[in-house]
Amino acid sequence: MRHNKKFNHLSRTASHRKAMLANMAISLIMHKRITTTVAKAKALKKYVEPLLTKSKNDTTNSRRVVFSYLQNKYAVTELFKEISVKIADRPGGYTRIIKTGPRMGDGAEMCFIELVDYDENMMKDSAKKSTRTRRSRKKATGAAEEAQAAHEAQQPAQEQEASAAE
Repeated sequence: MRHNKKFNHLSRTASHRKAMLANMAISLIMHKRITTTVAKAKALKKYVEPLLTKSKNDTTNSRRVVFSYLQNKYAVTELFKEISVKIADRPGGYTRIIKTGPRMGDGAEMCFIELVDYDENMMKDSAKKSTRTRRSRKKATGAAEEAQAAHEAQQPAQEQEASAAE
C-alpha cells in the first residue's frame, strides 16, 4: 500500500532526484524562468518555495541551510541579495507554473516555471493599465500632430514680425 507516499519520485533514485532538483532550483534562481515538464515543475515548486521562505530571514544559519540544499554560492548570494528583497512582503506563492502544451518528441506536457515578482510581461501589463485614456490612439496622436503643425505655422509668422521690428 502507498499510504503517506505523496511526492513524485520522477522515475529516479533518491540521489539523482536530489541532484536534479538542486540543479533546477539553481537555474530558476539565476535565470528567474525555466522550461521543463509539468511533473518536474511541480516537484521543483515544493523544493524551492521553502528555500525562498528561508531566504527572507538573512542570518548565517539560514544561509547555511539554503547552501546545504543548493551547493552553489552564487545562487545563494543571488537569492539572499536580490530575490529576498523582492519577496519580502509576499506571504507565499513565490513561483508560477504556466503550461505551454505537449513536447514534439514524446508528447510530455511542458511548462514554464518562473518567479512571480520577476515576470516582465505582467509588469508591462500593469504599466499599460495605469496609462489608459478614453480616446483611441489614432485620435490622440492625430490631435498631437495637429497641435505640432499649428505651432510650426505660428513660428514663421513670429519670425517675420521680429525681423520687421528690427
